[in-house]
Amino acid sequence: MDIRIREVKTLSDDWYLLKKTTFDYRRRDGTWQTVSRETYDRGHGAVILLYNLARRSVILVRQFRFPAWRYGGTHSGMLLEAPAGLLDAATPEQRIRAEVEEETGYRVHDVRQVFEAFMSPGSVTERLHFFVAGYEPDQRIGHGGGVAGEGEDIEVVELDIDAALAMVAGGAIEDGKTIMLLQHAALHVFRGAITAPSKHGML
Repeated sequence: MDIRIREVKTLSDDWYLLKKTTFDYRRRDGTWQTVSRETYDRGHGAVILLYNLARRSVILVRQFRFPAWRYGGTHSGMLLEAPAGLLDAATPEQRIRAEVEEETGYRVHDVRQVFEAFMSPGSVTERLHFFVAGYEPDQRIGHGGGVAGEGEDIEVVELDIDAALAMVAGGAIEDGKTIMLLQHAALHVFRGAITAPSKHGML
């Protein structure tokens, strides 16, 4: 084994778990080096992009993110994202079905996992499960909006896929997991049907 743990300190155990670990690491040249790293453990999560091929549209949500607002003090904190949530004790598919209904009001059926990824492996232990699913307007059984008791205040946004991709290029969509799913949709869901970027989305 190329890792020898020396010490683990819990720095915070409030919302989730923040630890500082000091360990020995065997470098590629065979020498050992002692380093310290902080890791934030918030569990694993799932994220989904809803799409409609006939309408050439996708469903995103807009919500306030305090860390984005805190960044430099110049960001509004409002981000356009694909619906997502932490797994807690559920399987990825169970969690994302419940989460998308809470956030968007859509009850989807054919949910398909397309890949998994570590989103910030330099400090966060979370592994994210990425899903896609088709949707139809009559599958919306509620208004969505999230859980008010958890501080969620979510707006549901339907966008033309070309407009969404243009918003990525123009910086209006900045969330990493959402950008990854939109690019996946362009390559594998809508395939070669992407046209010139639209000036306006479907709100």
